[in-house]
Amino acid sequence: MSGGDPFEGVFGQPQVRDFLRASVRNDRVTHAYLFTGPAGSNKTLAAYALAEALICASGGCGECDACRRVRRRKHPDVHYYAPEGATGYLVDQVRDIVSDTSLSPIQATRKVYIIDRVDLMNAASANAFLKTLEEPPDDVVLILLGRTRESVLPTIVSRCSVVPFRHIPATEAAGIIAQQAGVTPARARIGLAACDGSITRTIEFVKSNERMEFRKSVLGVMGRLGSMDSWACIEAARELVGLAKAPLDEIRAAQEAEIRESEDFLAKSAIRRIEERNKKALTAKNLESLNQVASIIASFLRDVLAVCAESPEVVVNVDVMTAIEEAAAATDEARIARAIASVRTCSAAISYNVSPETCFDALLFELKEALYGSRSPYQACI
Repeated sequence: MSGGDPFEGVFGQPQVRDFLRASVRNDRVTHAYLFTGPAGSNKTLAAYALAEALICASGGCGECDACRRVRRRKHPDVHYYAPEGATGYLVDQVRDIVSDTSLSPIQATRKVYIIDRVDLMNAASANAFLKTLEEPPDDVVLILLGRTRESVLPTIVSRCSVVPFRHIPATEAAGIIAQQAGVTPARARIGLAACDGSITRTIEFVKSNERMEFRKSVLGVMGRLGSMDSWACIEAARELVGLAKAPLDEIRAAQEAEIRESEDFLAKSAIRRIEERNKKALTAKNLESLNQVASIIASFLRDVLAVCAESPEVVVNVDVMTAIEEAAAATDEARIARAIASVRTCSAAISYNVSPETCFDALLFELKEALYGSRSPYQACI
């Protein structure tokens, strides 16, 4: 990403880049945007790029403290929200957002609110938001993110400037990642599989030896699954949760350092707001890491399915080909499809705040039964 252009890093979306860049340059920024597009289309990155351009006194110089804080997602006047309810946004959560918009900025001259998955905002929560969406305070810009225009309530769509994002094909995405991260296309494809198609998260993932080791450890669990007994499955579930939690200590330490840097010149109320934001960010990062575990498992299963279908050339995790072939020899396409469905169920349960260890425990037993049939640990418990 070039230092002076926050939009340069919005990969794969040239029309969006040009539109947002021109809006800032010509002072035509509106009070509310709705970014629509599939997962992995860089909507969140574009939202933060726009926030950087709006928060920075120079329109996104890339060098000042404000720009650096926004890029690190640490700026106290750039707020990110995701649904907290099992099925979407809670009315109380939306009311908290509305209440926060009335507060003065902490450091900048305006505030930016990035509100993800507004397609999961029902009529009740939307009604609590509509007045603010239509007429927010003068120092507030709202950036809403949704999967499709049609999935968002019309009352929300009509109050926003809609910015559509294109689907980025996997081969194009892998090429972008390989170029930006300085890795091979094969490593880029591995990262895409682990990060559910997100180019931004994948670039970070493939550049980190720790995250690549994390992936290898998850795949190691899958490689051992065929020889596990019931207790080994339970221990492996605990191992997976531990792998997901590993990056959180570093994030928590960085948050504490940020508080120490700010406490001398910020009011106690502002510190409390930063602490609350940090708590939510930590929760979101933990969920992201847990979802990466599920995505890596799903990528292994898709590779097993490819071998079962006699299409080994599309295998992504080629470095564990032996384990993939062994699993393929023990199962069939129908059972693999059932196993992949179990991973989706696991991910959904985790997002509903079910205990991650319970979710992975159940998942490993289900995968064991689907992949290895008569050697299932369920039968060992009878």
